[in-house]
Amino acid sequence: MENVAFIINPFSAKKNYQPFLDSLKKAVRNPNFYISESIEGTENFIQQNFYKTDVFVAVGGDGTISSVAKRLINTGKILAIFPAGSGNGFSNENNFSKNLEELLDKIKAKKWREIDTFKVNDKLSINVSGTGFDGKVVKQFEKTSRGFKNYIQVSIKTFFSYKPIKVKFSSEEFKKHDGEYLMLNVANTRQFGNNAYIAPHASTIDGLAEIVLVKKFPLYYGALFAARMFSKSLKEDQYVTYLSVPEIEFTVDTQDWHLDGEYNEIDSPIHIKVLPKSLKILI
Repeated sequence: MENVAFIINPFSAKKNYQPFLDSLKKAVRNPNFYISESIEGTENFIQQNFYKTDVFVAVGGDGTISSVAKRLINTGKILAIFPAGSGNGFSNENNFSKNLEELLDKIKAKKWREIDTFKVNDKLSINVSGTGFDGKVVKQFEKTSRGFKNYIQVSIKTFFSYKPIKVKFSSEEFKKHDGEYLMLNVANTRQFGNNAYIAPHASTIDGLAEIVLVKKFPLYYGALFAARMFSKSLKEDQYVTYLSVPEIEFTVDTQDWHLDGEYNEIDSPIHIKVLPKSLKILI
């Protein structure tokens, strides 16, 4: 299969990438692949193979996909995905399954669409990024062996001790939303991963990001919040606010962020900017 390169993250694939590689070698004669153990290694591989490759396939979770995607923004190259992470939110939202035969058929057809991405200051995000509670959770989660069960355990433990973040918006239009929040998320797609829909009405083709402001809520509301997330019915109420924007600026009194599920430290002020139709993705 010419003009296709596979980038495999052995860590997000829980080092269980060998069965995938064996299947790939059976299905494709002399596949061009790279086992990546660093973002720098991924970037170098893309650069070395850039001109002879039309489709780059990210094999991993949302963080892996994001690290590949940021090198493909506005280049005309196509991103494809074989999901192998713990959440796989972006893969789920773009209909990629753990079926190699199905993926290879899509690659042969080479049909694509253009989707939005966004930046948090100078850092790219393709799915959902945020600060506050979930930024802290991801920071702690990365010290575990990952997995959905560990994520829930870390979330519960963090919830009881976490102090709200203070957010101040730059624009007069949004000053009424200044205040203390449990978390602030920026959503390009609808879900974090694991079918947890934080922004059920988000779209990757509308030129807008969904800013999700969640105030710290009492324990009894937690079950309702979770039920609504997993049933795609989260909506505005006394604890949840949505702002649909192409661009927004604010300050927040924490550096803890997650970008597509990967922990990052980012200093305020924060500038969110949507990059409309900036990424080609296989369909």
